[in-house]
This record gives sequence, structure tokens and C-alpha cells, in this order.
Amino acid sequence: MGRREGMDSSPQRRDRLHGDRGDPVTARVVVGIDGSETSWDAFCWACGETRRLGGRTVAVFVDSTSGAASANATASLAGSAVAYGAIQQSMTDQAAQLADQVRAYGADHGVDVTFVRTNGNAAKELLRIARADHADLIVVGRSTKARHHVAGSLGRRLVGKSDAPVVVVVP
Repeated sequence: MGRREGMDSSPQRRDRLHGDRGDPVTARVVVGIDGSETSWDAFCWACGETRRLGGRTVAVFVDSTSGAASANATASLAGSAVAYGAIQQSMTDQAAQLADQVRAYGADHGVDVTFVRTNGNAAKELLRIARADHADLIVVGRSTKARHHVAGSLGRRLVGKSDAPVVVVVP
């Protein structure tokens, strides 16, 4: 018991937990969310960490409809019609629904949550937002796609390029 008390009051631990004036340090946690079960697991875990440490969770939804636009162009050249407007509206609806669910979860669990929708490559956008927000932690869910075991998952792409620790939540 004495040893644990000595560890808890060490200068290193006090520096990590308290700022210059002795006030608690607040954590900034960025989490990727796309509506999948694994992304919800990651979001819930991230909110738990944020609540434990104090701070804010930034839930990031990356809209990758730019890929849908190129698929639309390819399909048009091949003679089939793909309704890009319908795809875009579906992504907008999904983002709005996720934003509502994320905010409700945060309110129900006493966590300060911000929802961000962005476009582009998921890894690049998560890193950009994490750097802009000076994130202390990036959290993503484990990919369930078999091809990611060969080609690399979002978590693997983030680990080597992030300034902050990356946690991949495995359900």
C-alpha cells in the first residue's frame, strides 16, 4: 500500500494529471465512427476514456463519396446509370442520424462530444483532425473486412503516421 501511494504521488504522475496551476488536464480523444458495430464499440470506449480522464471526444464521420463519384463516372462510361445524388443524400442522411445518436450518447453519459463530418480518405482525415485538435488519443474500431487483413486496416495506417497513440478497439 505504501509503495502504491508513493507511485501515485510521484512528480511524473502529477505532471501528467495536472497542469501548471494544479488543475486537471483534459484529454482530447478523436474517434472514427461510420455506424458499424465496431465503430460504435470504439466510440463507447473513447467516451469512457474521455469521461475517466476528463475532456472531450471528437467523433469523426468520413464521407468517402468521392469514391462513389468515380464509380459513377465509370458506370456512366459503361452505359449503366448510377444516381450520384441518391448516394450523396444517403451519406448526408447517415451523417445526420449518426450526429444525433452521438450527441444523445454524450448527453446520456455526461461526456462532452463533438461530431465532425468530413470528406476524403479516412486515415488522412482522422490524422488531420487529430493534429488540428492536438488530440491525445485516436480510437478506431477493428475492421471486419477480410481484405484488410492482407492490405492493411485503418488502424494499421494510422499507427505509423500519428503523433498521438492509436487504440484499435476489438469487440
